[in-house]
Amino acid sequence: MELWAIAMEEMANADTSCNLTLHSRIAQSNFYIPALIVDENDEINFVENFSCDDPDDPRLKQELTKMKASGVKPLELRTPYFTQYVYYKESRLLQMLSYFPLIQVFLVSAFILIGYWLFSSARKAEQNLVWVGMAKETAHQLGTPITAIMSWLETLKELPEDPELVRTTALEMENDVDKLKKIADRFSKIGSQPVLKQHPIDDTIRSVLSYFEKRVPSRIKLSFDAAGKELIARYNEHLLNWVLENLVRNALDAMDGEGEIAFKTYEKENKVYIELSDSGKGMLPNMHKRIFQPGFTTKKRGWGLGLSLAKRIMEQYHKGRISVKQSRPGKGTVFLLELPK
Repeated sequence: MELWAIAMEEMANADTSCNLTLHSRIAQSNFYIPALIVDENDEINFVENFSCDDPDDPRLKQELTKMKASGVKPLELRTPYFTQYVYYKESRLLQMLSYFPLIQVFLVSAFILIGYWLFSSARKAEQNLVWVGMAKETAHQLGTPITAIMSWLETLKELPEDPELVRTTALEMENDVDKLKKIADRFSKIGSQPVLKQHPIDDTIRSVLSYFEKRVPSRIKLSFDAAGKELIARYNEHLLNWVLENLVRNALDAMDGEGEIAFKTYEKENKVYIELSDSGKGMLPNMHKRIFQPGFTTKKRGWGLGLSLAKRIMEQYHKGRISVKQSRPGKGTVFLLELPK
């Protein structure tokens, strides 16, 4: 605007012999900045870049009053005969840019608030899922021994007077009651740091198989291919039992009452490995990692927490791993568990 005022002043003072091409181009280059040229009596002589161009328009008088009140010093246009003053204000674009930091702060704040709300909602939904899922998982864990106890009770009612059969049935019922105690103990330890000890891995697997042998359908075969020597690993027996039982139950659900569940153990370097294979329905490759996510399930009923809990037990508590070694639709599934010696 200072250059514009100089150009206007030079054009007003120049004679006809001067070359005013540059001055004229500068004077005509103002397309955006609103300006008013007034005389010494505050009468508007020239209007630039206002919506109205009539110097007598009352709105321009109001604009002039506002520009004076803003404290901006006007530019002077001096000629031999009179002095004029140029009052101007920021262009509309510059006025809009002055609000841009406020808009940025508002948008960033909105993103933060929306992100916090989404995060809070996701956490609440996840907590609800975990609580409901834990209740479902408890029912799932309790289902096998309770069903078995009910079956033993029916057997006792129908047994002839055979002390040996009664004694055997009572022992199996005792095993199921002991299983209920173990389940209660497992859930009571959720959230606490488990105690890890050295255990023979084969004994743990045999205890799981021993429990399921008399509680699975007759057309399902359970087998165990043990390593040639005793393998010792560091783990919490109750929690590893929980993981293996979850895998066996999932395998039973996938086989529809017929097939084979096989355990295999071996060691490599400082690790002990457990393979659990079944001849069930199998799964697609894109599901191999998703099945360990909380809430993911392929069953019509269930909350998809069994395998996510198994992954937590193996990785966070035992510093081991659990993964799907191989699985194909119709060809069964092989899970691989890894534990430090």
